[in-house]
Amino acid sequence: MGSFSIWHWLIVLLVVVLIFGTKKLKNIGSDLGGAVKGFKDGVKDGSTPADASAAAPQQVTTHKANDGNTVDVEAKTKS
Repeated sequence: MGSFSIWHWLIVLLVVVLIFGTKKLKNIGSDLGGAVKGFKDGVKDGSTPADASAAAPQQVTTHKANDGNTVDVEAKTKS
């Protein structure tokens, strides 16, 4: 009851292919690969030092509209 043999895994794989089909499994694989690549790029971008101009905080000003339900936002960068 410990580990499964190769025959158990082949039967499980066959059942999964029969349920989902090869096209759906291919799409899931490519989506998963794209997600992993995006995650790695995000981690790599976060660990490298940013430019001084990109690290500067942006000024945000808000103006209330007359009706009180809408907020107009304008972002400016420091120069």
